[in-house]
Amino acid sequence: MAVGRRGLTDSLNLEAAGVDCATNGKLKVTDADGTNVPHIHAVGDIQHGRLELTPVAIKAGQLLSARLFAGATKLMDYTNVATTIFTPLEYSCCGYTEEEAINAFGKEIIEVYHSEYQPLEWQYLEERKNDTVYCKMIVNSEE
Repeated sequence: MAVGRRGLTDSLNLEAAGVDCATNGKLKVTDADGTNVPHIHAVGDIQHGRLELTPVAIKAGQLLSARLFAGATKLMDYTNVATTIFTPLEYSCCGYTEEEAINAFGKEIIEVYHSEYQPLEWQYLEERKNDTVYCKMIVNSEE
């Protein structure tokens, strides 16, 4: 059972530095990976509300380093990062949720498609012959 992760920040005494932490021990950060304390930054799984994926943390760290030490301005874009949950029937997603897409672009230009199909690996399994998986695609019709 997956119940989430807790940031192990208690021993860092972040309160003494004035850093805002969420109740799960993770750090609240800005779009530029900064905390509420100007000289303290965070990347990776310790960020509150961000993806917990190693390649994402590596890229965010590279971008932060370039901003801090090389005059770059590019921020990490967390919007279109593909992610998956490895359960007996995998779940994956990439991009905006339907609600986020409507908020970002407007309901009038968002199209939502629903589909069912049977994965190739199930086609020869008698116990799966009637099973299908669900697919939902959210499209910005103006792009």
